[in-house]
Amino acid sequence: MSVAIYIAIMAGVTYLVRMIPFTLMRKKIQSRFLRSFLHYIPYAVLSAMTLPAIFYSTGNMITSIAGTIVAVVLAYLNLPLIVVALAASGAAFLTGLFL
Repeated sequence: MSVAIYIAIMAGVTYLVRMIPFTLMRKKIQSRFLRSFLHYIPYAVLSAMTLPAIFYSTGNMITSIAGTIVAVVLAYLNLPLIVVALAASGAAFLTGLFL
């Protein structure tokens, strides 16, 4: 198969996944539990995708843990995202140099 067919199939599947809920659920969701459940799904999916990538991105668990600890502490202190990202990357890099 050519690359164009693969891209067309992926586009169709992506479109269907996004449009089916809109066509099936025309009324507002009344269930408080279901609305609460749907509200937290993006956070759960994002964390499920991000956490494994954090710990296996460097190839060394110790450097990943060092970067994560620095990121969590700086984020808790409400520092800007660029500062947190650069400090976490620097911590992982420096930990890798010393190992």
